Amino acid sequence: MSLLLEKISQESLNAEIPAFRVGDVVKVHVRIKEGDKERVQLYTGTVIAKDGHGATETFTVRRVSYGEGVERVFPIHSPNVTKIEIERKGNVRRAKLYFVRKLKGKKAKIT
Repeated sequence: MSLLLEKISQESLNAEIPAFRVGDVVKVHVRIKEGDKERVQLYTGTVIAKDGHGATETFTVRRVSYGEGVERVFPIHSPNVTKIEIERKGNVRRAKLYFVRKLKGKKAKIT
């Protein structure tokens, strides 16, 4: 039974994912359905966490929008995530950057 689940999960994996890490600034192209129309929206921000493995792998992107911090969790292999572009590499020494939530201004910038 587990072989069947592994085979199904391997088929659902998206192969066109770049190798990005926590701390990188990425552009995520997200497919959005509005009624019968469909469009692609960009979500740009810093990757503050990566979780899971295989078909259930997710990553969290944080950005500041109108002075308010906004975080969004994306499944890496979701059909709604059409493309991920790396805008800038980050140099961090942590696996999760949750401490960035408390920082403001230039201190919240990842080098």
